[in-house]
Amino acid sequence: MELAFSGRVIEWRGPSPYYFVPVPDEESAEILEVAALASYGWGVIPVDARIDEVVFRTSLFPKDGGYLLPLKDAVRKPSGLTAGDDVRVRMTVRLR
Repeated sequence: MELAFSGRVIEWRGPSPYYFVPVPDEESAEILEVAALASYGWGVIPVDARIDEVVFRTSLFPKDGGYLLPLKDAVRKPSGLTAGDDVRVRMTVRLR
């Protein structure tokens, strides 16, 4: 399943800061339809994603009926991304 969407980078300040892009409601609903075929536990969904020229593999976190795309420093720093930046995401959900 391939998806493309725009979103704003958010920061969650836990024991250490984490950055995410919330997946919009429409795309989250599409992911939820195939979640049983993709999730390998705890509701996380494995994906391959691309922001600008940075391609990465991660897992979406379920949150409040939707999903969050985590952005590690290795993803954010090459593009200079920080909280509040708007990004365009291309993503493939890895089905089992």
